[in-house]
Amino acid sequence: MKPSAISVQRVYEGTGPDTHYRALVDRMWPRGLRRADLGLDEWAKDIAPTAELCKWFSHVDERWEEFRERYLAELATPEQQARMAALLEAAGERPLTLLYGARNTAHNQAVVLRDALQDYAKRHATRRARA
Repeated sequence: MKPSAISVQRVYEGTGPDTHYRALVDRMWPRGLRRADLGLDEWAKDIAPTAELCKWFSHVDERWEEFRERYLAELATPEQQARMAALLEAAGERPLTLLYGARNTAHNQAVVLRDALQDYAKRHATRRARA
């Protein structure tokens, strides 16, 4: 997958094109939405930040940079690296849309995850090219 083929979308504003692989990346299900209405390919709740980190962040903008650092540290663990690989593999050649429920479109976990997935895809594309 090309790193540029990973986007984020607030689930309350739609789920993106049907041609995209659509994954909800929130630990909690978004309020007021039914699973049948979303047409998701996957609910990747285990790749979301821990409940403790989400509670600490509480979408306070002043905590954004530290939240980002802490979440990236969580994503660096072998378990999360495996989940990231599985998500990219599941999407295959389809563009990947990461869906989230937060109101803040600039400061949320999907933005951090998108950046981490793009970095992961770049690193692994380089390794494949060398092989």
